[in-house]
Amino acid sequence: MDTAKEKADVKKKMITLAIGATLVTGCATDGDTKTTSSHRGHTMTNTTAEAPTKTVNDFRAMAARHRVVLELPTYETTPAQLQATVDATIDRADTRLTRLAQQNLARVNFDSTILEYDHIKWEFFNVLNRMYVIQNTSTDAEVRAAATEAVKQMTNWAVGVEYRQDVYEVCRAFSDLYEAERRPRLRGEMLKLYTETMRDYKRAGLSLDPTQRDEVERLRKELADLSTDFDSNITNASVTVYFEPGELDGVPQSWLDRTETGDGRHGFRSTVTPHFMAIMQNATSEETRRRMKESRYTVAQEENTEILQEIVRLRDEVARLLSYDSWADYRIEPKMAGDLKTAMDFENRLVEGLEPKFRAEVEAMRALKVADTGDPNAQIEMWDWRFYANKIKKENYSVDSEALRAYFPLDACIGGMFDIYQKIFSLRFDRIDPGFVWEESVTTYVVSDAASDEPLGVFYLDMFPREGKYNHFAQFGIIDGRELPNGKYQRPVVALVCNFTSPTEDMPSLITHGELETLFHEFGHAMHSILTQAKTGRFSGTSVPRDFVEAPSQMLEAWVWDTTVLDTFAADWRDPSKKIDPSVLKRMEEARLATVATTYRRQLAFGLADLRIHAPGSYKDVKATINDTMGEIFFAPPAGSHFAAYWGHLTGYDAGYYGYAWADAIAADMATAFEEAPDRFMSVAVGMRLRNEIYAVGGARPAEESVELFLGRPRSLKPFLQNIGIQD
Repeated sequence: MDTAKEKADVKKKMITLAIGATLVTGCATDGDTKTTSSHRGHTMTNTTAEAPTKTVNDFRAMAARHRVVLELPTYETTPAQLQATVDATIDRADTRLTRLAQQNLARVNFDSTILEYDHIKWEFFNVLNRMYVIQNTSTDAEVRAAATEAVKQMTNWAVGVEYRQDVYEVCRAFSDLYEAERRPRLRGEMLKLYTETMRDYKRAGLSLDPTQRDEVERLRKELADLSTDFDSNITNASVTVYFEPGELDGVPQSWLDRTETGDGRHGFRSTVTPHFMAIMQNATSEETRRRMKESRYTVAQEENTEILQEIVRLRDEVARLLSYDSWADYRIEPKMAGDLKTAMDFENRLVEGLEPKFRAEVEAMRALKVADTGDPNAQIEMWDWRFYANKIKKENYSVDSEALRAYFPLDACIGGMFDIYQKIFSLRFDRIDPGFVWEESVTTYVVSDAASDEPLGVFYLDMFPREGKYNHFAQFGIIDGRELPNGKYQRPVVALVCNFTSPTEDMPSLITHGELETLFHEFGHAMHSILTQAKTGRFSGTSVPRDFVEAPSQMLEAWVWDTTVLDTFAADWRDPSKKIDPSVLKRMEEARLATVATTYRRQLAFGLADLRIHAPGSYKDVKATINDTMGEIFFAPPAGSHFAAYWGHLTGYDAGYYGYAWADAIAADMATAFEEAPDRFMSVAVGMRLRNEIYAVGGARPAEESVELFLGRPRSLKPFLQNIGIQD
């Protein structure tokens, strides 16, 4: 998915590239985070700073007893190894596909066609997942560059596979026999796999004449290459803005200490979210905030402006060839919303509903700026809103986000979160020595069922920023769960790749309450992936409609607003006996509501901008369309900037950013199941229902059905509207 993105993003970016392979969940855009490594000297529940004594081998016997496969990937560490793996993977997949295509068309069955095709793709995409992780986490620039080329090569191959006529003919032969009722009826997940596989062939253009089909294939391969370049330019971007001490009034001393450059200045990295937020929320100088915002909004602009323009043009062309009204209609068709109109209507309804509160909030911020500047005509600019929203929290509600960091040392937060998730989902997390990690601070854990000891999967925590690393917050899938042909179950492996503030020699990593939301959110994606029981790779874990994937994790953000939950782990790191006063949390909630319309109007501006550049129409000026939409719905971006050049959601969440608000609406409704339970957020009964009806199922049945089974009723929009101050 937090996700960071992305999502936000991201908040939770979901990279599907141009091929439908789910690689990343969660991400963030412009400072919003939707998701660790232990700080030396501090301990976490069930984890310690000492080296773990267990390895994955200690879980082999129990895995065998439960007929599951638990294994760690082997990571390539040189460009030559990467290329050798890619070549071998493609060769093996080609061999298996050729064998599949050589069947007697009169004797084909479901297992030999549709299911075998899913098996082949699962094996291939697990390698692609690993290439993507290496591209975004390796400490070696040459390896990252080689991984980028590997991703390009593999995504091109994956697009080409969809256009293999021989494979399509075999699958179509089974479809003809099945529709003629000359093959056994399929049910449940297998029926969904069949239906969606044949639907995807239609969406790929296999029903077109050969000339048009070849053109669609060519364009999609070109899109895959451009998307990889776009993402790589974002990941490789590292921009530092230097300030004199006098320009940093209001910025906490802890940040000044850690950003000293040795020449009397301070360097803040606009490409690292905590650095960016430290300036935007705290710097009293408008000029300082403006410089930081302009830096963030021009990252990768030179490299990605033309790439993004071309990506949108090619998407329009593909949609036209496939007889869709727009790329947005094409992308939204398999999601819960179903089409562009439904998504657009949802966004516009919220924009309109929030208008009165949004204008009132902006006016309250403007009054503060007038008082600060003495200018009665002062206006809130894009670089002002975070500062004045934070000022409202501090002055009107006595909430200081930076001061509250002391209550959220990352180690303690992880330990507390582990305890909660282990309890409500009946799990156990054991830290292990994996034998290899891509960076020394990365930690690794095996997840097991608490009752049966069945191993369920593995997760890595890579929590702190470094040069060349993915810049936001996200869960990366590495091995997807599924039932193997021998009847055993392959358990998943995932990684949380985040950028929390690094610890120092005399201070642990301290996170904000908003970043605590991110932690609970992103780890929710990990649970969604690891607890899967889907039989096929296609529907494993977070492989659900893109406008639903964030909902289960966004729901888990509610945990960090509950006093009972926070009391289990949040304490002043200098004096662990000092807990957060319940009245503080109440004021934090009031402060959130005081600026919630501004927060959501920003998100809706992103969503509408994304939909508009992918709506019907031939030529679109992407930069102008996005910037104009931001100015219309939110605030105008800095002159000359093109923040979308750094907006990673546009390759993977394209025509899908509306899904954050859509999923928020579902999440708010799902959270009521816990809120109404006797044990509230510590309810094991509701937690297990979430595990069984949402996480375990994955995409194996319609999302709407899973939500209703979890809630025990049809879903409602009312809790969400109440949360954002709209009286429906």
